[in-house]
Amino acid sequence: MFRFLARDLGIDLGTANTLIYVRGKGICLNEPSFVAIQEGPKGEEVIAFGTEAKKMLGKTPRGVRVQQPIKDGAVSNFGTARVMLEHFIRQVIGKGASLVKPRIVIGVPSGLTELEKRAVRELGNGLGGREVRMIDEAMAAAIGCGLPISLATGSLIVDIGGGTTDVAVISYRDVIYGKSIRVGGDAMDEAIIQGIRKLHKLLIGPTTAELVKITLGSAVPKGDEQQVEVRGRAASEGYPASAILTGQDVRLSLEPVVLEIIKAIRVALESVPPEISADLLESGIHLTGGGALLRGIDARLREEFRLNVSVAEDPLTAVVLGAGKCLDDETLFRDICF
Repeated sequence: MFRFLARDLGIDLGTANTLIYVRGKGICLNEPSFVAIQEGPKGEEVIAFGTEAKKMLGKTPRGVRVQQPIKDGAVSNFGTARVMLEHFIRQVIGKGASLVKPRIVIGVPSGLTELEKRAVRELGNGLGGREVRMIDEAMAAAIGCGLPISLATGSLIVDIGGGTTDVAVISYRDVIYGKSIRVGGDAMDEAIIQGIRKLHKLLIGPTTAELVKITLGSAVPKGDEQQVEVRGRAASEGYPASAILTGQDVRLSLEPVVLEIIKAIRVALESVPPEISADLLESGIHLTGGGALLRGIDARLREEFRLNVSVAEDPLTAVVLGAGKCLDDETLFRDICF
């Protein structure tokens, strides 16, 4: 009866974006994980969430700051994270829409400490969850992609999120090998900011860096000749300035981040039993997360490891879809979520 009445929630609480799956309805929210806070005489007040807050990044007046309550896949500001999630949940199910408390499944990076996991669980309990469970993001992504996790066949999943990259080898509903590195889309943006500062003595913000990544970012030399004008502030003089960036400039700036991801995958491949390695010759590498959209990342990994590399049909939603499928399947909920 409780399962029938409650609006159970699957949540991908990401550094860059928060996605919410409502059982029986599917993905109902996909918003940036940003909150705008204004300091006033009566204390702090949240004035914007999600997309609206992200648009204010780097452009706020005095007394207003934009905050990301999730850093590297972990809750960095408990109070702000709770306010943000409460707002998002009201958007999808309405205030007091159900008298029965929901079950909540939250995707988390495999590298979280016990303290960080406790903070996530407390966050879910504070939202009124009847039962709060977590699931490794890589496992959730594998389920969301439709990989055969219940078979005794090895699958390698690489989930490149905003704050972390999760690499996991999965077989028979278990993680044979799992590793989370704190490198992802945000690290790519920061690498572009530093690269442009070094090459062109130009200061840009994270919003501009993200646009540059989307426009010119690549893991392979193809597209090196493309150009785009970027505007910011001259590093030395301090006045408004612009520079012409090439695809090569951006690719070389991103190279250290790409190499970190390649290193993490190589360690995973070297750590699994020979029988699993044999399976991976057929199943290959599966990419999910926003970083999987980086141009040429699949081709680069294919060249590095001589394995088939596929990108999920919708890499941004794989984790939350996997969390949602665990709510729909009691066996997955009981055996995989913790």
